[in-house]
Amino acid sequence: MTKAEIERGIKMIFEITKFFIYSIFIVIISKYILVKALRKLAENLNLKPRVIGNIAGIATSIPEFLTVTVSSFKGLMGTSLYNIISSNVINFIQYSVSLIINKNHKALKNKGIIIQNILVILTIVFPIILLKLENTLNIMIAFLLVALYIIFYWISKKIHEKYLNDVDTRMEQKEDERIENETEAIDKHKNKQSFIYVGYIVIAGILLYFIGDALGSVLENLSERVGIAESILGILLGLITSIPELITFFESQKHYKKEEDKNLLGVIEATNNLLTSNMLNLFIIQTIGIGIYVLL
Repeated sequence: MTKAEIERGIKMIFEITKFFIYSIFIVIISKYILVKALRKLAENLNLKPRVIGNIAGIATSIPEFLTVTVSSFKGLMGTSLYNIISSNVINFIQYSVSLIINKNHKALKNKGIIIQNILVILTIVFPIILLKLENTLNIMIAFLLVALYIIFYWISKKIHEKYLNDVDTRMEQKEDERIENETEAIDKHKNKQSFIYVGYIVIAGILLYFIGDALGSVLENLSERVGIAESILGILLGLITSIPELITFFESQKHYKKEEDKNLLGVIEATNNLLTSNMLNLFIIQTIGIGIYVLL
């Protein structure tokens, strides 16, 4: 083995180590600061499970936003596409496993949940098509993805109103009874907590920005200097950036007690988390990635 090969091997190990360290930091910040702060803020504001699930979906998509935009800035469009494909596939698998382990798979018989999962499957199919069109990606495709996001969001909202609102309404009535018993002092305490949670969210965003920037340099080195394929980098990123979703899928279902309606509420929250996350990954984050890649 030549000296150059030894140096290349050492550099590869060093860059891969940095890759995993930065990725782990993204997951830790997302799990222990960002996701928890957003959930607590949502609970303080007495939001419905669907809304909490949507907020969790936004929060857990931040790692994908960082890795996809950084990859696109570095000209690694293949890494970006594989990141979204693997993230969306892994999210769906994790969601399904969480339902089985929590014994909530019966909720899949609900028509609203079924249709939402069909939309989720489409968010897996579409990025595969984009991968086939990698060499012809343009701004028009980016606009098409945004239009699809609006359509998917509208369908999801109508589905919830038709099939799932009755569950929300029953639980909201129980929640209103509980809120009436809270004192003014407790309300003031919640308001103070809400400001603290907003501060945590801002701090998490700043930390994620700097770590994402550092991760971008590592990705560039692994692709150009070490020679690791963009597809492998994208799949690795998908595995890592999907961990926050795994956490929120389980937490959302454990958050509710063992009652029929409450079990369904946990599934509603997890399903909206999944659908929102996958929709953002494909229709918004990937659109931003395509825009950056085409314009640079």
